[in-house]
Amino acid sequence: MAEEEVAAVVGELRGSFRSGRTRAAEWRAAQLRGIVRMVEEREGDISDALHSDLAKPRMESYLHEISLAKAACTFALKGLKNWMKPEKVPAALTTFPSTAQIVSEPLGVVLVISAWNYPFLLSIDPVIGAIAAGNAVVLKPSEIAPATSALFAKLLPEYVDSSCIKVVEGGVPETTALLEQKWDKIFYTGSGNVGRIVMAAAAKHLTPVALELGGKCPAIVDSNTDLHVTMKRLAVGKWGCNNGQACIAPDYVITTKSFAPELVDSLKRVLKRFYGEDPLQSEDLSRIVNSNHFRRLTNLIEDKKVAQKIVYGGQTDEKQLKIAPTVLLDVPLDTTLMAEEIFGPLLPIVTVDKIEDSIQFINSRTKPLAAYLFTKDKKLQEEFVSNVPAGGMLVNDVALHLANPHLPFGGVGDSGIGSYHGKFSFDCFTHKKAVLIRGFGGEATARYPPYTIEKQKILRGLINGSFFALILALLGFPKERR
Repeated sequence: MAEEEVAAVVGELRGSFRSGRTRAAEWRAAQLRGIVRMVEEREGDISDALHSDLAKPRMESYLHEISLAKAACTFALKGLKNWMKPEKVPAALTTFPSTAQIVSEPLGVVLVISAWNYPFLLSIDPVIGAIAAGNAVVLKPSEIAPATSALFAKLLPEYVDSSCIKVVEGGVPETTALLEQKWDKIFYTGSGNVGRIVMAAAAKHLTPVALELGGKCPAIVDSNTDLHVTMKRLAVGKWGCNNGQACIAPDYVITTKSFAPELVDSLKRVLKRFYGEDPLQSEDLSRIVNSNHFRRLTNLIEDKKVAQKIVYGGQTDEKQLKIAPTVLLDVPLDTTLMAEEIFGPLLPIVTVDKIEDSIQFINSRTKPLAAYLFTKDKKLQEEFVSNVPAGGMLVNDVALHLANPHLPFGGVGDSGIGSYHGKFSFDCFTHKKAVLIRGFGGEATARYPPYTIEKQKILRGLINGSFFALILALLGFPKERR
């Protein structure tokens, strides 16, 4: 799509937004109901597209993408009217008599640029928030997941108002053309490198952004834990989440040197039980998205300093684009594996002398999107929650915090800007407009010049919250000379 065509799309959406079409609660609810129908009626097509793009197991597609998309829509439909109501807030003494409220106002025309690893959910979830907030939307799905991208281009116009919600397909040229336009907000999910490009493009137009990025998400495993349950949850949160190709998947584990052998043995048993003796043939593991990412990941473990640290797995099949769950112990910290986000089925284990040292280790690195802790020690839990900065965190499980619509999901620092999910999605695409309403009574002479000594005393009293000064002001003191 040429830049002129992109500009025409944005122009059409601006016209639709200015007409007021998207502001009505009825319109917003109708679009959300349309998305629910799409998810229900086309579940098979969605699963087929996800399998084509990632060989994603159908149960995983339903659990991690389809069901969560439907739940997000249903939650928005239930809360929409309350979210849209002006929020009454107290009026200040200095503005008495008056009423004050916060009005949730749509931003306008917004751009959603999605990711390839959860190409259905990460596309439709922010669009749901944008629609609920009353905006016109352009969705740019990831070209790295072409089947899901094509599915959106085909299906969305059948279920929602295509004069206000559009899909633009394509690669870097199309994305670049989109970023040249002026938007009222850009929502991007993906890597930090592209996030910087998006933010730079947005800065030219002073456009606000939400950046859902990633980072190296740590998982601390204390010896004071239920080890078998911990390893099951860790395994399904790593390899059961798109075979590690997930921004919230654990990137590395930290445990003590003394506990590491027991942890590794338990994890090996769990992985054999979950994915069999030959995990490359398991139907419960996604493949790597494409040959470029396959080579990137195999290069990580072919590094001599890394290869000798593999304690489980390491098998690869380039034809199938599959890499087996791979566990590594004490990989040197100066390797690429330990310096960059892995985004794949490799799990290094870092060892420390004392479990408390793990917090210092995490804090010496950039702030992660998610941080995990497995322990029965309440004191350690408190220290972890209080002292580890992260987009979100979960104690004694992995990834489940994103399924709670009452919690915001987003990063901090290098892992992102802004948050969404539930009402936070509505707020993400809304301007909170301050509204103060006064009548013509309650005139205070002291408000107007010339500011005599008497007026100054009353004004200072009002600003400092003096009820006596308020009474004097309302009674018209000091009296004006006519």
